[in-house]
Amino acid sequence: MRAYECVYILDPSLDETGVREKTEKFNEIIKSRKGTVHRVDHWGKRKLAYPINKKFEGIYNLVKFSGDNEILNELNRIFRFDEFVLRHLIVIDEKPVPQESATSTEKTME
Repeated sequence: MRAYECVYILDPSLDETGVREKTEKFNEIIKSRKGTVHRVDHWGKRKLAYPINKKFEGIYNLVKFSGDNEILNELNRIFRFDEFVLRHLIVIDEKPVPQESATSTEKTME
């Protein structure tokens, strides 16, 4: 399995519950396909560099995970069709999270 890093920007109109549900849904997709979520960082609402769909802010989330191409294909498909995802990017993680510290660094949303 290869280590990946995914950043996705959610619609700023989502409340905390909606953001939490989306994050859990995306993490569950990774886990259901035998992947491992190492870390989830919720960066919160930030100003976008340029407007996307007439929105000037977005809710940023970073997920570090490991898995195979099946997970990437499914995540890309889900992100494309989800109306609350403004943008997403999945890249290979050059500095993956060490396995022994993966469980201790997993963060939950505040």
